[in-house]
Amino acid sequence: MWKIAIIDDERQVLQGMKRAIPWDELDADWVGEALNGQDGLELIRTAAPDIVITDIYMPVMNGLDMIEQLRKEGFGGKFIILSGYSDFEHARQALRCNVSDYLSKPISVPTLKTILGKAIGELMEEEEKRIKQDELQQKLMLYEPFIEKEWVKSAVAGTLDSSYRNEDRLPKPYRFWCESKHVVIGIDLIRDVRTSDLSLPDWSLFRFAISNIVCEVACETFPAIEYVELHGSRAVLILHPQADSSQQELEQKLSKLGIRLIDCIKSYLKLVIRVGIGGTKEAWTEMPDSTEEAFRAIDLRDRRVDSAYDLFVYSEEMRNDQGTLVMRPAKFYFELAGAMKASQESQAQQLVAQYIDQLKEQKGITPDYVQMLAGELWGIFAYCLYEVGMVLDDIFPNDQIVKEMVGLTLPGQLREWLASKISVIFNSRQWKGNSKHRQAVDFMTQYIHEHYADDMTLADLADKVYISRNHLSIIFKNMTGETFNTYLTRVRIEKARELLLERNMLVYEVAERVGYKNVPYFSTLFKKFTGMNPTELIK
Repeated sequence: MWKIAIIDDERQVLQGMKRAIPWDELDADWVGEALNGQDGLELIRTAAPDIVITDIYMPVMNGLDMIEQLRKEGFGGKFIILSGYSDFEHARQALRCNVSDYLSKPISVPTLKTILGKAIGELMEEEEKRIKQDELQQKLMLYEPFIEKEWVKSAVAGTLDSSYRNEDRLPKPYRFWCESKHVVIGIDLIRDVRTSDLSLPDWSLFRFAISNIVCEVACETFPAIEYVELHGSRAVLILHPQADSSQQELEQKLSKLGIRLIDCIKSYLKLVIRVGIGGTKEAWTEMPDSTEEAFRAIDLRDRRVDSAYDLFVYSEEMRNDQGTLVMRPAKFYFELAGAMKASQESQAQQLVAQYIDQLKEQKGITPDYVQMLAGELWGIFAYCLYEVGMVLDDIFPNDQIVKEMVGLTLPGQLREWLASKISVIFNSRQWKGNSKHRQAVDFMTQYIHEHYADDMTLADLADKVYISRNHLSIIFKNMTGETFNTYLTRVRIEKARELLLERNMLVYEVAERVGYKNVPYFSTLFKKFTGMNPTELIK
């Protein structure tokens, strides 16, 4: 119900306006009247009307002064000036105060109805925009932790855009990074006899349990930490010791923490992990280097801290002996996983080719390292496909993969093997749609056709099919050729066209029937999709 107030120093005008306004038709209600601007000011402050019809020339305070004062106070309602005088200067002042209409007395009832209808239409549009902005704000607040987590993952993997690598672009919770040192601890979860037969869902539960244990243990020594799962069996723990802490003391704390992590994971979960400690960095933009150093220490297993533990520390000797990798493995893993989940076969193939070509130039690449890398990448494939609803074991028998990996001894063989597997994956029946992907999209399209008039979002349907919103967006676009919003709008407009052709309903009734409360917005969409205005179909 829209609230309307009338302010005029002539009682006859007040009574005439109250009788002339079609209140029920406009879904409006009269909330008060006043005979001068000062009383009008108090009335509007108290009743907070949506629309104010006011005269200009009134005793005590004129209408324009009243409007100007209310605008300064933040009143956002609509003003319609109805004056017995036509004055250019007053009209210009009214425009500065964002007045909706400036009309001269007398005014006909049809004109009054039209002007009020226009003001109400503007209010409806503004209300819809406000609702959408509120919904967007709520979604941003909901997704903020996820967005921040992905940002941290990019920062530690080295995939963060260069424009974000400065203090001003740091998210607020991470501004303290500029005042600390930074160390990355790499954690590699080993698939042993006990865990080799675990399903991916169970494996994911173990990873979740590991994150809880690692964070709890690490916070006992380092109050500022972040824990990020990468892909496959690897994760990182990011520590931020105070800038004035001594390196010797820090190394002792890191070693004790690494040993405790290994013990706790083994004690509570009966799982085996390897831990690598990267170098300490002064700037947070150097964290990707510490990440690579941590996993390189694990892979090369050169500097073991304690003979009883798989705890390794990176040293400069490793860099001097083995050479520097041109492309960071963590960055490569991160980008490859993204390409796989986004159905970008050519990008995935290109990343593999580039990385293996760079690997060929490195010293000391042994058959064991090649096979380890094959296993690591295969784990990434498995996790990526699982996240989008596919099971890799359904395409490749596990026994077959194990046998093939044993035969990989050279980087070139690994490149050919990975390229062939990626090709098979993207051309498999499962990937083409005979899987959870197709079932999810079929469910969504059917749901849209049955509930097109209801409010719905992609996030709502993502919850129903148990696929993340981002991945569902990609899947839906790949299988239908349209985005979710475009598909939903097209279905609504097609249904609206059918209803209009029946000529039993008015345009606003059809708009509401197909899910649109804002008639002008509906008309704009209708013309965009059909090439004509909805009124043309009911003539």
